Amino acid sequence: MSTFDFGDGPVPAHRHENGGGWVADTAQVVASAYVGSDARVFGDARVSGTAWVYEKALVYGEARVLGEAWVFGNARVYGKAQVFEKARVFGDARVFGKAQVFGDARVSGTAWVLEHARVFGDAWVSETARVLGDAWVSGDARVSGTAWVFR
Repeated sequence: MSTFDFGDGPVPAHRHENGGGWVADTAQVVASAYVGSDARVFGDARVSGTAWVYEKALVYGEARVLGEAWVFGNARVYGKAQVFEKARVFGDARVFGKAQVFGDARVSGTAWVLEHARVFGDAWVSETARVLGDAWVSGDARVSGTAWVFR
């Protein structure tokens, strides 16, 4: 049995067959998904479809990355957050709580999407922007700079 330390001490884990990244035995990553060699999936996280988690990205907690979504760079998706369809989360971005990012949406830079917020359609959240509460950012919206969107 292999183990890996995801930050809280070693736990049973294995290298994903498609990309070689570490996956805790408690997490589930389907064979059609890609987990790059420096990426990590742990906790009760799930990665399915043809989703990609790569570079130094982390997916953990009860997070879900589904469909054709990509999480990469130093991005973090955690809590009960969901990233799905063709969404992209990258850079040092964070998606957490029960937030959802989907459609062709993008979250990048050091942006955060948290709580029950949703970013979808062709929307972009970037730089140091924050989307939180029950806010929705959709369509062709662009939220950037130091902007905060909340409801």
